[in-house]
Amino acid sequence: MTELQIRKKIIALCLQMNATGLNQGTSGNISARYKGHMLITPSGIPYDELKNQDIAKMKIDDDDLHWSGPAKPSSEWHFHRSILRAKPDLNAIVHTHSMYATIVSIGRQDIPACHYMIAAFGGHTVRCAKYATFGTPKLSSRILKAMKDRSACLLANHGMIAGGKDLDNAMWAAVELETLAKQYYFASLAGKMVVLPEKEMAVVLERFKSYGQVKKDEALPKRASKATATRRAASAAKPRSTSKRVNRKKN
Repeated sequence: MTELQIRKKIIALCLQMNATGLNQGTSGNISARYKGHMLITPSGIPYDELKNQDIAKMKIDDDDLHWSGPAKPSSEWHFHRSILRAKPDLNAIVHTHSMYATIVSIGRQDIPACHYMIAAFGGHTVRCAKYATFGTPKLSSRILKAMKDRSACLLANHGMIAGGKDLDNAMWAAVELETLAKQYYFASLAGKMVVLPEKEMAVVLERFKSYGQVKKDEALPKRASKATATRRAASAAKPRSTSKRVNRKKN
């Protein structure tokens, strides 16, 4: 995607977050990796007023608050940049204060393997990062710890974070995590909850490695060209000589 396409996509997903109830007001934020930079939503601007140029641009390898563009980046820029720097497999981050993920985070609980889809985030649980004030390096550090070997986490008394290989994948992950948090919350109210054992989750995690679609040229072995195939066939059909060389003595 071009930089402009990413900016437009971020705004579209912000509007989608609020329209679907995944977020409220301007509390959530979205970022995406682009050529050594991070494009991130600005601070305090209502989503329906966002313009392409309002998406702030920051260097991922910079430690300070430097950005290009007319609008200041989200107050949570620190953890967005920390995650993108620490996890090269993630290219987009979605942060929301969604209802059920936040409810579970208020209890400061990890989400256990109440459903096998927990494996979609890389492990047997979705961890809850310890509380720290929003927008601080301390919060970033605690998030990275909670996201070790994971692509998502809850934030104690705050909300949730979900990452993905691209913006669409990160949004899917955020919606899926909110669904799992809702299922966990109501299952807790219903009484006895059966959590999937680690042995089963290990099987699920292995199966997730081949889950989804792959490119056709990655899924099938490459075929030899017609010319190569012809040469191989001719070589196979050619009889091999079995004659032995005889040394003759000179008279």
